[in-house]
Amino acid sequence: MNNSKIWLSSPHMGGTEEKYVQAAFDTNWIAPLGPNVNGFEKDLETYLGSNVQVGALSSGTAAIHLGLILLGIKAGDEVICQSMTFSASANPIIYLGATPVFVDSESDTWNLCPISLENAIIDRISKGKKPKAIIAVHLYGMPYKVDDINNIAAKYNIPVLEDSAEALGSYFKNKKCGTFGEIGVLSFNGNKIITTSGGGAIVTKKSEVKEKAVFLSTQARDNAPHYQHSEIGYNYRMSNICAGIGRGQMEILDNHIQLRRKMNNFYANYFNNIEGVEVLTEPNDDYFSNHWLSAITIDSAKTNGKTREDLRIAFEAANIESRPLWKPMHLQPVFEQYPYYGKKVSEKLFENGLCLPSGSNLSDEDRKRIQAVLDDFFNVKF
Repeated sequence: MNNSKIWLSSPHMGGTEEKYVQAAFDTNWIAPLGPNVNGFEKDLETYLGSNVQVGALSSGTAAIHLGLILLGIKAGDEVICQSMTFSASANPIIYLGATPVFVDSESDTWNLCPISLENAIIDRISKGKKPKAIIAVHLYGMPYKVDDINNIAAKYNIPVLEDSAEALGSYFKNKKCGTFGEIGVLSFNGNKIITTSGGGAIVTKKSEVKEKAVFLSTQARDNAPHYQHSEIGYNYRMSNICAGIGRGQMEILDNHIQLRRKMNNFYANYFNNIEGVEVLTEPNDDYFSNHWLSAITIDSAKTNGKTREDLRIAFEAANIESRPLWKPMHLQPVFEQYPYYGKKVSEKLFENGLCLPSGSNLSDEDRKRIQAVLDDFFNVKF
């Protein structure tokens, strides 16, 4: 049997990327501007709809950083951040000298808990420290409780920075993720549903906000014949070559989503008869997840003591990559001194949860190898 590595989520090229990259070489557009950048932004704007403006950047982290700057976050401010997420959601808060306030998840979507969010806002206001922004994440492609979160944000007049790094193509009530916040963020890292090798984007409904983001991302150069700077800028613009990869990837995005959802259905069907294992799926028809990563939780009390770590090790022995869920930020050594609100939902998810191979390029043979490990692990007999 083939024993090559099965990755959690590897890049998946469609074949037309080279055409756009070659055009960049042919015209010598190698810099962080050019026809591919403009075209990629237009492709994303058309795909997302809702009259949004998109600025292509060097990473999703850069987009969060600029998004916080554009929301006016300064040193000493407080920013609420979903605790269960990748560190890139929280790190830019520290870049700005602001204070992260972490909030627990809810068990339906594993995202920001509306109850804990409002409790955090009320308590911070009582301490004279009203939060200046809320970073809400669509974890693993699953939309957060958009109406609940946005209603709370509106109630207290706090803008939402929507971290849609994992959720391109997901939607809530037929509206695409990335378009719900004051500012949205996308990522095109190598493991995402489409990739530009490395890259990201900022999404806004205001042309002036996009213009400001592009200005800041190109070292904030003033309009002058010489290099003049009245503001601090950043080297955050996407290159024309990377954008060319993105243009080709946009042509196969919907197909990638179908294939990721096919993998999620594969796991949902498999675990339907395995007691103690739950697959993250949409709570109701309002939600549509791209299922960037398929994830499960394992209740060892119902699986004869078998844990998610036991399963991870079993996969590893078969040269198959799996990974524990994101370790909550409030448990990370670098963030443990900051405020946290909630119970232990995210902690239990981390303790019991595992991300499974989810790539759009997985083959039937790959699925057979994955199932063979699962059959052996759960003692499935035929």
